[in-house]
Amino acid sequence: MIWIDLEHKLPTDADIPNWAPWTQPQWDAWLAESDRLVNELAKLNAAGQINERNKLIDGHSAHWGKLKPWLLALSDGKCWFTEARDIASHLDVEHFRPKKSARNVKGSDRDGYWWLAFNYMNFRIAGTVPNRKKGVWFPLRYGSRCSSYARRCEGDEMPHFLDPTNAYDVSLLAFDEEGKAIPAPGISRWEYIRVRRTVERLKLSEHQALAEERRKVWQRVNNAIKRYYQAKSEATSAHAAVARERLRESAMQIAAFTKPSAELSAVARWCVLLRNDPQLSRLVA
Repeated sequence: MIWIDLEHKLPTDADIPNWAPWTQPQWDAWLAESDRLVNELAKLNAAGQINERNKLIDGHSAHWGKLKPWLLALSDGKCWFTEARDIASHLDVEHFRPKKSARNVKGSDRDGYWWLAFNYMNFRIAGTVPNRKKGVWFPLRYGSRCSSYARRCEGDEMPHFLDPTNAYDVSLLAFDEEGKAIPAPGISRWEYIRVRRTVERLKLSEHQALAEERRKVWQRVNNAIKRYYQAKSEATSAHAAVARERLRESAMQIAAFTKPSAELSAVARWCVLLRNDPQLSRLVA
């Protein structure tokens, strides 16, 4: 999982790699259609026509689908939760807060966040593996405020799931040499619960192909670090040009593994950062 700065990005931005920006009228039209659809949903909800409301959401999935290429460009084509491209299978636009119903820790359901069905800030890119198991699950901490259309308070909610658009949430998740997603060192008990819930429900460790690919990335970075330290120890001599070249190459490899555009870059970063070597850590993108 890596941080996606969704709050400060728009489809009209011209500085997003591999994205042909929309014009302002195109974006305004998309937002206007979103507002229109939410107004229709509100009318159906007020009339108690919940099934019709939910059918309207399902019938307009193409509207949020228009933003899929842009959302993919924000993550260099990677799932926002697993940071994989095809390891976690097909990538879809997922609603972080479920749109029709939301399931609590003990399995009981409450109404979904239907008013966010067409709100791009609620969209995430997710692979089939994490998306299917997450489903409508969206548990909140006991005692947390719960947002509703009448009383909007999403910012006050305390969800169990980590959010890839929240930089602090992303910092709570770490990885080990076996490719498993684990809680980062030194986090609180509540944060630990959030990590474990996210890892379990989104299959961040359970999916064997994903864990195996993370293990391979860890090994590659670990080998690059060994070459880096070996070359560094040999590069102090005034006549060690070959060693200095190896040092430069290994440093470039480590930096490349940890670039946000690289697949599973968060795993590579943890492999580096757990050495607790300030000079080595400066290579992290």
